Amino acid sequence: MNSIAGRWKEQERLRGLLVSEKSEFVAIYGRRRIGKTFLIRKSYEKELVFQTTGLANATMDQQLVNFFNDLKTVHTKFEKTKTPKNWFEAFELLKAYLTERKNKKKVIFIDELPWYDTAKSNFLSSLEHFWNSWASTRTDIVLVVCGSAASWIINKLINNKGGLHNRVTQRIRLLPFTLEETEAYFKQRKIQLDRYQIIQIYMAFGGIPFYLDEVKPGMSAFQVIDKVCFSQDGILVDEYQKLYHSLFNSAERHIAVIEALASKKKGLTRDELLTKSGLGNGGTTTAILEELEESGFISKYYPFEKKQKNSLYRLSDQYSLFYLKFIKNSKSTGEGTWMTRIDNPTWRAWSGYAYENIWMDHIDYLKKGLGINGVYTESSSWIDSEKKVQIDLLLDRRDQVISICEVKFSIHPFQITKQYKTELQNKLSVFKQAVKTRKSLFLTMITTFGLDENIHSTGLVQNVLTLDDLF
Repeated sequence: MNSIAGRWKEQERLRGLLVSEKSEFVAIYGRRRIGKTFLIRKSYEKELVFQTTGLANATMDQQLVNFFNDLKTVHTKFEKTKTPKNWFEAFELLKAYLTERKNKKKVIFIDELPWYDTAKSNFLSSLEHFWNSWASTRTDIVLVVCGSAASWIINKLINNKGGLHNRVTQRIRLLPFTLEETEAYFKQRKIQLDRYQIIQIYMAFGGIPFYLDEVKPGMSAFQVIDKVCFSQDGILVDEYQKLYHSLFNSAERHIAVIEALASKKKGLTRDELLTKSGLGNGGTTTAILEELEESGFISKYYPFEKKQKNSLYRLSDQYSLFYLKFIKNSKSTGEGTWMTRIDNPTWRAWSGYAYENIWMDHIDYLKKGLGINGVYTESSSWIDSEKKVQIDLLLDRRDQVISICEVKFSIHPFQITKQYKTELQNKLSVFKQAVKTRKSLFLTMITTFGLDENIHSTGLVQNVLTLDDLF
């Protein structure tokens, strides 16, 4: 098997199923362009005995022909067999083929599974019968299904209330590459970029493999962003609408949530989000928020005092934030466009938010940087509305310490001024008085290139992390 840059844990899980003592039903889901198909095909290069991909916007008859054609490519005996009239017949043919195979483990891969489930096709009930009456009674089947339509995978498969209830034995939510995986991916492709260049690209794109594939050897971060986001044929110029409509039904409501969150750097409570997005306070909105959260577009941060009403939703998808801030309604295009945006107020606000988001998505790396890998922690946020004090990220640690994290993005070592020192001291004081904790408060400054120590930082800052700690 050729090596895959990143996805180390997912590869280990998938390969481990080949020694399972029972048949396995694996559901893999994640956003468009995240690399689901590539991961499965690479992980099971030698074990795949049948694979098929659903067709977008096709009829049941077209889907059946497509499925049957894929069967004919793996077994010549089907050349004289008629195309199945329904999905029950199609799965019976698949069973006949698999029964003849002598492999110790037979991996079946159905890609874009939701597309097969056309109206009145009974696809899902036929799949259910295939698994419950045959595959699950054996020990040699690994059925892997995936799709970009996250809401379908979650609602109709993983949370199925009928015959497939609790039948999925393994679920893998594929998220963007971490920065460590991104760096490994670039190194595998002989791309030499320092970590500051990598993090600029990551802040704009996130760790989406398909987007990162646009980075070529010899290109700087500025050149990449210009090409991908501001050139006439850049792949991210019009990706935004395609992205959400490919994942969700009635995507306009999902987009309304995304754009409401993009307008507020510090995040929104549920009530604030409903007001700003215009959505109603009901089960449908709850489902939309859960789908966006499960797909990795938004994150929900629980407050330190565990009051649900103060939970904050934040936009965590790097590309969506970048698109709404810089690409949407952009009048500038072509070479050098991104350079002209650097270091203005909009850029400074965006870069701070984007860098903070990255750390919130890399909590394990934050803990490692602090040397507390083995210490149980709970990450949360905290707000005192009356005194207008907010802590976006804190780690409540079992070792009787609370790490109060301040994240700052800058192109030079960060310097704490006298005014900022006063703000930090006030924040710590208000927090300690409000929550009445006996734990020690450790102020942790998270910067790009470290802290320019001076009289204002000495004795105030307990820990300093830099961008290198993200890798």
